[in-house]
Amino acid sequence: MSEAQTIQWFPGHMTRTKRQIEKYLGQIDAVAELVDARIPVSSRNPDLKKLTRNKPRVVLLNKSDMADAAATKAWLSAFQAAHTAALAIDCKTGRGLSKFQPAVREVLAPQIASWQRKGMVGRTIRVMVVGIPNVGKSSFINKLSRGNRAAVEDRPGVTRSNQWFPIGKGFDLLDTPGVLWPKFDDPVVGEHLAFTGAVKDTVVDTEHLAARLLEFLAQRYSQPLCARYKLEPAELDGLAGWEMLEKIGQKRGMLMAGGVVNTERAAAVVLDEFRAGKLGCLTLEWPEAAR
Repeated sequence: MSEAQTIQWFPGHMTRTKRQIEKYLGQIDAVAELVDARIPVSSRNPDLKKLTRNKPRVVLLNKSDMADAAATKAWLSAFQAAHTAALAIDCKTGRGLSKFQPAVREVLAPQIASWQRKGMVGRTIRVMVVGIPNVGKSSFINKLSRGNRAAVEDRPGVTRSNQWFPIGKGFDLLDTPGVLWPKFDDPVVGEHLAFTGAVKDTVVDTEHLAARLLEFLAQRYSQPLCARYKLEPAELDGLAGWEMLEKIGQKRGMLMAGGVVNTERAAAVVLDEFRAGKLGCLTLEWPEAAR
């Protein structure tokens, strides 16, 4: 595989988000952490546990309808083995969301029992919703709160301020701006985020990115890759990602003057189709034990 790109970030956004999380910690009981089911490692913030001072949490593997079902099952088992509550959900269809409140009540069972002993029966449970940009936080809140809508847009960083949303009697959600690293020490993490659209295409080389994605897919998901772009498996043997990108451009008729392949256009198509799930249900990261 060709060398991964390192994506650098400015610390301002992360610093602001840290302050907002700290400001509201005294008002919340638990944390709902949304991650992308296709990249459960790269779409988690390694500082989040420390930032939330070990508040009880439920990890929500969103976009699971776009992920490899076998991988998602393996991830749920891995979280369970690590004594972390986790659910597979899909905010567009609503799949798995009915399990969210029971899961929160389960992780808060000792605290709820304590409230009841103190006569605080029916006390409102308040949960902070966190996650990187474009992971589906606003869609998650909108599905659960119905009429009380949060801003939704298919681009990173839309949420601008903290908002409370009731999702039922005695249960409130707090929406916060996306949590993202100020920089990535592991370039593969940044690359995986860019594959799924969590990073703006304007800050990456999309042709390089698409070529890297094709190299991964050729290794793990060659069958759906070939089916989508009408390729024979033998055509991919020994090809670098850039060569695969040119071949896909040729197949799709993306030619410029002189018969040169428009690889920029081909890259945009590959990335868009992967992000839209048109290549099938694919997962980029698997638990170590399931690889």
